[in-house]
Amino acid sequence: MSSEPLFGTVCFIGIGLIGSSLARVIRRDGLAREIVACARRQETLDKTMELGLADRVTTDPAEAARGADLIVICSPIGTYGAIAQAIAPVLQPGQVVSDVGSVKQAVIAAVAPHLPEGVAFVPGHPIAGTEHSGPESGFDTLFEGRWCILTPQPGTDEAAIDKVAELWRRAGSRIDRMDASHHDQVLAITSHLPHLIAYTIVGTVFDLETSTSQEVIQYSASGFRDFTRIAASDPVMWRDIFMNNREAVLEMLGRFSEDLSRLQRAIRWGEADVLEDLFTRTRDVRRSIVDAGQG
Repeated sequence: MSSEPLFGTVCFIGIGLIGSSLARVIRRDGLAREIVACARRQETLDKTMELGLADRVTTDPAEAARGADLIVICSPIGTYGAIAQAIAPVLQPGQVVSDVGSVKQAVIAAVAPHLPEGVAFVPGHPIAGTEHSGPESGFDTLFEGRWCILTPQPGTDEAAIDKVAELWRRAGSRIDRMDASHHDQVLAITSHLPHLIAYTIVGTVFDLETSTSQEVIQYSASGFRDFTRIAASDPVMWRDIFMNNREAVLEMLGRFSEDLSRLQRAIRWGEADVLEDLFTRTRDVRRSIVDAGQG
């Protein structure tokens, strides 16, 4: 740990699972002199202060962002444009704005046009999380061994990018830089589509006859339990993700639908070799994920 903090003041606009986990890291390692938190609900801010995650709290994004060296937007993606508009009048050259959203093209389109000259925008996406939300759900080891992808636009101040990268590095993340459109395609298949499938399967169970759905819940095997865990994620956050990454998600959903149709045909016609070949290849993918430390 460095004796000097990385930032004077860090401002979190939104202080749920991701924001509160990063705030805990900053507190633990002394990475900022002051933490300011902003949220819409007073109960969230009260809990944030009770947990000691911030020095000051407010419901006003502009008040929170005023004078902060780093502003991290951690709210649902659908709120980004309004937040950027609200904080723009108080921003000064040298300040850095970042975020933690799971979609990057839409984030850049919503935020970048509002930022004054000299304010660096370093979009980020820590690929970590649980199905829980709220400041009480965070923990300081959430990002250890996980990737954080940064998607700054060409011409962004390299010193600002380096400082944001170093913050995530101190949190335990591995850093990668990626074009925003490529990021959105990759995450559509690795994160967004799996969530969509989980929501669909759990929704199908919900729509079953009452007696059957109760038995499914009672006798849930590990596979269905994993789907229900994913489907318990924040509904507003995921609504905004699908609305803001629709093209990439629809492309991946089309490919998945074609593959599912092939699998359906193999089952119908008793093509055991087709099934075994697929299951062998997918097992190898799982093993490679574990070997990469992402299991």
